[in-house]
Amino acid sequence: MIFQDNVIKEYLKNVYFITGTPCGGKTTISRALAQKYGLELFDIDERFDEHQRISDPAHQPAMNKQFSSADEFFGRSVEEYKNWLLTNTREQLDFVLLDLIRASADKKVLCDCHLTVEQALMFSEPSRVVFLIKDPSNLADEYRERWDHQGFNQYINSASDVESAKKTVSRTLCEINIERIEEIKNSQFFWLERTDASTVEDTLCRVERHLGLIKS
Repeated sequence: MIFQDNVIKEYLKNVYFITGTPCGGKTTISRALAQKYGLELFDIDERFDEHQRISDPAHQPAMNKQFSSADEFFGRSVEEYKNWLLTNTREQLDFVLLDLIRASADKKVLCDCHLTVEQALMFSEPSRVVFLIKDPSNLADEYRERWDHQGFNQYINSASDVESAKKTVSRTLCEINIERIEEIKNSQFFWLERTDASTVEDTLCRVERHLGLIKS
């Protein structure tokens, strides 16, 4: 069954989307907003295991692909790794949309997620979407150092050739996000780019204003 965009937008009208690229500040800002305004927080990364459990290999092959070791996982080409990541995200999106429709039926929900510009246009309005981005040249190291990705960091370090695994991750994340950032910057959506001068307080304030949570 295919739902028209206007139907999805209507059913998701109580959802704010905090999206963008890795290490752009999505997790920090979404949690701060949820706590400050008493919003239900929906983190799609935290829901992956649940969605994978109710998925099946025939309809969600990427979500169900098994790897015997870190060497097999990181031994893929950058193109193979990139396609797997993107397909994984697309497959999970069906579960995410249905969960959001249910969760936001009678309350506001804040969704920490990974949307493309095209998907954001399909599911919401610019006034309810924020893209937080960061230069992708050094994403792999920053990604591994995050407190909520230590399992991934340990997995990389279990590879036979750790440096090669790191390079694969770095190139993959860079290729996925460098084009995405340009698309975001040229879109009608509100975006903020994280730099060394960025602060949580300033970013939070600007996001609050855009979403209409506080007056300008």
